[in-house]
Amino acid sequence: MEMEYRDRRDAGEQLAGQLAQLRGRPGVVVLGLLRGGAPVAAVVADQLDVAYDVLVIRKLGLPSAAEVAFGAIGPGGVRVLNPEIADQLAPGQIARITTAETTELRRRERLFRGDRPPLDLRGRTAVLVDDGLATGASARAAVTVSRSLGADRVVLAVPVGSAEAIGTLQDVVDEVVCPLRPTDFRAVGCYYQDFHQVSDDEVTALPVGR
Repeated sequence: MEMEYRDRRDAGEQLAGQLAQLRGRPGVVVLGLLRGGAPVAAVVADQLDVAYDVLVIRKLGLPSAAEVAFGAIGPGGVRVLNPEIADQLAPGQIARITTAETTELRRRERLFRGDRPPLDLRGRTAVLVDDGLATGASARAAVTVSRSLGADRVVLAVPVGSAEAIGTLQDVVDEVVCPLRPTDFRAVGCYYQDFHQVSDDEVTALPVGR
């Protein structure tokens, strides 16, 4: 039987063990991809004694199956498309979904970042953390955003991921850390005993900054 995590805290603790070389290093910031990645990232940052913040990325899901991403968007107008899936849609559909998700992205930025200044990653190592990696669309958008914000080094760290998605991202990041890489990948939630939907309140309660 394949390994399972008890919950996102357990996943964060195990992920932090794989990132021990970054413990206490100045210039490192752990960025949780909202919302599911935030509680994992907060644990990683606490265990490593480095800065923690959030990065708002919105998945662009198919109209008939919202959990299947044809792309993702991030701050600053960044949009990444997965052509193999996006080509199933008409340009008008893509535009409508992108507009709706952009509105939600801006709402979440106001909610989770508040009055804090925009992220500045110049000269820093950005550790991008999500609770899992399925298609990789959100992670690719996060990488693009991090690079545009000046990150010197980008590390993608996820507790579980599909080999296909990891393969597509290895060339755009400096390092991929993923302890669990199932040969027959299923949905991310299949590898957690507790995979509840993370609420806005749960994210806002996490300590930000350092």
